[in-house]
Amino acid sequence: MIFNHYVEIASTLCFAFALIHTFSVKRFQHLALRFEEGSVGENLFHLLGEVEVVFGIWALIFYICIGFISGFDVGINYLNSLNFTESIFVFVIMTVCSSNPIIQMANIFIELCSKFLPLNKNLAFYFVCLTVGPLLGSFITEPAAMTLTALILLDKFYNNNTSLKFKYATLGLLFVNISIGGTLTPFAAPPVLMVAGKWGWDMPFMLTQFGWKAILAIYISTSLVTYRFRNELCKLNISKLDEQKKILKKKLPIWVSLIHLSFLILIILTAHHVVAFVGIFLFFLGLVKVTDEYQTEVKIKEGLLVGFFLGGLVVLGGPQRWWLEPLILSLNNFSLFLGCISLTAITDNAALTYLGSQVPNLSDAAKYYLVAGSVVGGGLTVIANAPNPAGYGILNSSMGKEGISPLQLFINALLPTFIAGICFWIF
Repeated sequence: MIFNHYVEIASTLCFAFALIHTFSVKRFQHLALRFEEGSVGENLFHLLGEVEVVFGIWALIFYICIGFISGFDVGINYLNSLNFTESIFVFVIMTVCSSNPIIQMANIFIELCSKFLPLNKNLAFYFVCLTVGPLLGSFITEPAAMTLTALILLDKFYNNNTSLKFKYATLGLLFVNISIGGTLTPFAAPPVLMVAGKWGWDMPFMLTQFGWKAILAIYISTSLVTYRFRNELCKLNISKLDEQKKILKKKLPIWVSLIHLSFLILIILTAHHVVAFVGIFLFFLGLVKVTDEYQTEVKIKEGLLVGFFLGGLVVLGGPQRWWLEPLILSLNNFSLFLGCISLTAITDNAALTYLGSQVPNLSDAAKYYLVAGSVVGGGLTVIANAPNPAGYGILNSSMGKEGISPLQLFINALLPTFIAGICFWIF
């Protein structure tokens, strides 16, 4: 949709303020402590201190700006022109993957894979979780891989008295690995999906140009973090999930697991058809109720917050084309690669590659570096890659009273981002 220049400026200002707000959530949380517990002031600043609501709030402000500048009918038409399928899909897949049978199957699969490594069982499980888990994103979609991997990390490590240094190093590694781990196929990573059909990128192309480099980068980065925290990992007891010990009274029947897996596969296969996967999801909720004796609590609230976050990002990200496109066109290959890594930190990488796909006459090299830079930088911030808010929502409560620090996430994602950048540039 074409806006007048004043609306474009308003969109960029709102987007900039949303970014500043994202990195200032701790300040709002501190302000909340100045008010009486349960008061309107405390609740308001706690709300403003939640990362998941930031872009939704500024999207509302942007909509009001459109109304005053061009009329509220224009705002409604703009919202109708947007595609919120990805936001809804992330909510659905996050909820489905948080069900006990799906988590149990993922645990069993990772445990089986870890038995083949000649390492301490904790080291082997951690290594496999952060290599195999993200690489599964190429087949079950990145949001599903993020949800499953984050939930396993939460139960096995984050709720197991591990250090804050370990948690942040793992978080940065997880976000980067998920972002590049979905590049083995042309249909699972949002930034790849945006361009694969238009540019004719099939699975052999993705495996040869992106996939093996992603595997190499994930292996190197995970090896370094595993080695760094080897002593802390070896001391942990991760044999059983305490929550499941208390809640589950009966052994999980195989038919329950298979039905849950079938629903997950159906939702993934219909990921681009919102009416289909939402309908399947409603039947899934009925299944969860029927099999309640085998379930733990599914994360509906967390999924809704993540979906709200992504919806706000869609509203604010669309009008940024007026300054992003000229910037992309002005860069050579190396500058484009570094520029996309940097730009991805402040805008969703799928939006970045989509804008790049609209630029005419891009060379094959420019196409590669556009996408490579976008996926490499996808772990630097919570907004850099669509699945990141899912991981953030799952792990945030385990990072202390103030939750995840955006600055600490950025710092701890730098090393795996650098390693991925080397792999995707040199090779």
